[in-house]
Amino acid sequence: MTQRVLITGAAGGMGTLLRPRLARPDRVLRLLDLEPVPPGDDVEVVTASVTDPAAMAAACQDVDVLIHLGGHSREAPWADILAVNIDGTYRVLEAARHAGVRLVIFASSNHAVGFQPAAPAPDGLFPRPDTYYGVSKVAGEALGSLYHDRYGLDVLCVRIGTCVERPVTERHLTTWLSPDDCARLFEAAIALPSLGFRVVWGASGNTRGLYSLDGARALGYEPRDDAESYAADVTPASELDGEYLGGAEFCGRETDFS
Repeated sequence: MTQRVLITGAAGGMGTLLRPRLARPDRVLRLLDLEPVPPGDDVEVVTASVTDPAAMAAACQDVDVLIHLGGHSREAPWADILAVNIDGTYRVLEAARHAGVRLVIFASSNHAVGFQPAAPAPDGLFPRPDTYYGVSKVAGEALGSLYHDRYGLDVLCVRIGTCVERPVTERHLTTWLSPDDCARLFEAAIALPSLGFRVVWGASGNTRGLYSLDGARALGYEPRDDAESYAADVTPASELDGEYLGGAEFCGRETDFS
């Protein structure tokens, strides 16, 4: 039977990295974004916003798995974060549960706990967001919990470290989630018949990693990549990078978005 996977934010950085890695002969990728997404074999392109209830309802029809990457991927004014990241995630979950989607994978972030000290971080670490963006990830996790407990929707929240092609900064040596490992983690979750509601870390098997991978491994995930392979090429860390899990860029500046 052909499986249909809906990816929101499919034209974004993570979506672009994951699209080819999630392609399968027995799978149709339905790619949703406001920005153009290249067409391809076994691909359905939907031009829409996650904030549009009717568009999301239509996009979720006949979908087995929904991977929610859509939204602002960095800090933004509160009104924008509220409308797109928080209300948009609510719209996505509402559409998914009405359409009978089996599993939602929500791209949460290390910035949901960014003001936690930069120390070994267990699964289920209490939220201490470092930005409005981080707050939106906490809200998304809470919505996922609600939609599982109230409606029985399986929801996996992945607190992603840094999903880029290769590490660039010294901080990435602790946070990197290679695109290949990200696909492995998502595939492990998709393969499970039911996982309930879980919050896990998303990272590769980094030598300097601070994130516990116990929760992800319990899904069947086994990382194959290590940021240490790129250690000689990264730029040095700043002082705040070693103080907070969220790093200097998110924790080290005060910006008034009011």
